[in-house]
Amino acid sequence: MFSKLDESAFANVDLDIFSSEDLQPLVEAFGNKVIEMWVGKVRRTYEAHLELGWSNKQTPTSVILGFCRLIESLKPSKRKLWDNSKTRSFDIGLHAPTRNHHYWSAVSADAVRAAAAVGAQIAITVYGPMKAANKKPSKKLPK
Repeated sequence: MFSKLDESAFANVDLDIFSSEDLQPLVEAFGNKVIEMWVGKVRRTYEAHLELGWSNKQTPTSVILGFCRLIESLKPSKRKLWDNSKTRSFDIGLHAPTRNHHYWSAVSADAVRAAAAVGAQIAITVYGPMKAANKKPSKKLPK
């Protein structure tokens, strides 16, 4: 059986930032151009987890380039918060395709260069199938 391209497998690209400094001023500098998934402190580390607004035309490349444009436009004091962060990661989120389906995409050389220019890494997270909340466990039949 031939596999089919599953374009719905691409979820989004999250921007994950970890720092010893409060990241709220940096997030505020991005304004309404980002969606705050979570911003706060865990133990001794400040974290910010952000997304860009969603559209059907998004690709990993377009989201990474969009974030990079925002980072490049930061004022020096906010850019310093970015540069001083411990980890800056563009995390490409994918839902594992169903059986006999696949997902393919590439991150352009321009996006890789842009990520490197702002000191960010590119990561990939693949989300496996989720169990249904109301589904009862199946009973095994006796042998």
